[in-house]
Amino acid sequence: MINKQNLRLVTTNLGNNLLDLSCQNPVLLVFLRHFGCVYCKESMIEIASRRMTFEKKGVHVVMVHMGSYEVGEAYMKDFKIQGIEHISDEECKIYAMFGLAKGSFSQLYGLKTWIRGFELAATKQMIPSSKRIGDGFQMPGVFIIKDGEIKSSFIHKSVADKPDYEGLINSCEL
Repeated sequence: MINKQNLRLVTTNLGNNLLDLSCQNPVLLVFLRHFGCVYCKESMIEIASRRMTFEKKGVHVVMVHMGSYEVGEAYMKDFKIQGIEHISDEECKIYAMFGLAKGSFSQLYGLKTWIRGFELAATKQMIPSSKRIGDGFQMPGVFIIKDGEIKSSFIHKSVADKPDYEGLINSCEL
């Protein structure tokens, strides 16, 4: 359950809590899948390419992942988004707090997942890594938080769903 007290307890790698961050600027909170997943890689590449646009709009990006802070830092650097605040949630407690469940077989391995996976491999040379850091069953999601309240969200129905980050931001009165 999301409430302001819970947001105050969720802290980033820099020691900031989500409540305070969301009271300063809208927060684009991106819950990633496990490191090694092609869709996680795609999300990080997209955030890296749009980061400046988000920041110009006054939106603060925070990534949530299932690795340690050190592993998270390494992945942020590899995907050229170093400096972005991130949250380590190795036990998936914050994922659950935001209502992000474990995926069903069809959500994780359905036809849509295979088709998009092949598309990413063919067009962007993205392939899954055999090194999985995090829970491979965990579903991702994206939330816009302002003043301690969720203003908009994208809950994946399939791991292959692609969020429209700018659409989410633009749908809110920020």
